[in-house]
Amino acid sequence: MAEPWSLREVGVQPWRGRLRAICLDTFKAMQSHRAFAALLAAVALSVFCTAAAAAPPVPAFAAHYRVLQNGSPIGEATLTLARGANDTWTFTTASKGTAGIASLLAASTKEVSTFKWVGDSPQGIRYDYTMNSALKQKRRSVRFDWTNHSIDVDDNGNFHFATQPGAVERHTVPLALAAGLSAGKASFTLPVAVRDRIETQHYAAQGKQKVSVPAGTFDATRVSRTDGSDSFEAWFAPAKVPAPVKIDQRGKNAFSLELESWSAH
Repeated sequence: MAEPWSLREVGVQPWRGRLRAICLDTFKAMQSHRAFAALLAAVALSVFCTAAAAAPPVPAFAAHYRVLQNGSPIGEATLTLARGANDTWTFTTASKGTAGIASLLAASTKEVSTFKWVGDSPQGIRYDYTMNSALKQKRRSVRFDWTNHSIDVDDNGNFHFATQPGAVERHTVPLALAAGLSAGKASFTLPVAVRDRIETQHYAAQGKQKVSVPAGTFDATRVSRTDGSDSFEAWFAPAKVPAPVKIDQRGKNAFSLELESWSAH
């Protein structure tokens, strides 16, 4: 039986074609949108993961301290940790005398360490120490050559010896301790470049203490050196402050540093 009218004549067949084309275009657009959304999600995840991976064990900071000797203020010091080029970091301590003989002699010191984070530990690149006063000047330097696995020290003579993985110099030790505490460590074995050799130094966390300094009162972890050498103690509160809260160095050239203020950089 013949149809009473032709579907093509009334425009149904062309409309079906246009509808099919519209659906196909819509499907392609949805596919493109999904691909774009997936791309955005991948980029966001990559950025997040890169940022997380790049987060340093100890963030950049500037911290100001008062310097004491035998309980009496004799000076001030500023500790600064800053990110450098090519994944390096620079740790600087600048101090000057403000009272007593140190003030009279216009004594000042500056220590600059450059290092890289290897995991949650610093590894030395170079170190420079300068001391100036009205009576004398002194300089000391350490250079780490990781290509040739050697260390050169200039300290009243030149010394050359083999390095060890993770070696640092003495100035960077507080950063190594702070990073270790943040990573959950309670004991530390550090290869430290001294004048003519690598010295293996041992430190341990001794529990929490309330410590009052000009910057406030902190529930801090006390860390001390345990290998019977020069008496060293430092207090850290890594959840509150990236810098040491207090440092006590006893024995020859004894001094204390007490935190006055700090800021993130």
